[in-house]
Amino acid sequence: MSRRAIYPGSFDPPTCGHLDLIERASRLFDELVVAIIVNPNKQPFLSVAERTQLLQEALPASCANVTVESFTGLLMDYAQRRQAQALIRGLRTSADYEYELPMILMNRHLAPHIETVLLAGDPALAHISSSLVKEVFKLGGSVTGLVPAHVLAAMQDKL
Repeated sequence: MSRRAIYPGSFDPPTCGHLDLIERASRLFDELVVAIIVNPNKQPFLSVAERTQLLQEALPASCANVTVESFTGLLMDYAQRRQAQALIRGLRTSADYEYELPMILMNRHLAPHIETVLLAGDPALAHISSSLVKEVFKLGGSVTGLVPAHVLAAMQDKL
């Protein structure tokens, strides 16, 4: 039986921190699904199609076992449909742990057979979040080095 994990997130935009976790998680599982959460109540900066394409383009050859998909609804329903054994979550700071823990416990309540694997982020990337990248970018600040070059180009095209 192959081991499948899901790395869920908005990835709006995909950052270097996301890619670090994708590469590392891809070495731990036979298959890694990067799952873009579609929230109809939010106005994303990049469309789901754009985020999907940008993530696919960013994957190195070593990530041949990684697929990029999108989903709506409850994460644990999606994870069960995809027959995942684990969820991947990244931790940059202790605040991330405080934020993630209630969701981890609720997910465990909903699907106790699916484990959550927490990966510590690269300390050099700990200051990067999609929300902060978007804010700095929209206010004219430099986000060079925080997102891959092709993601930055796509963000610039959006403006």
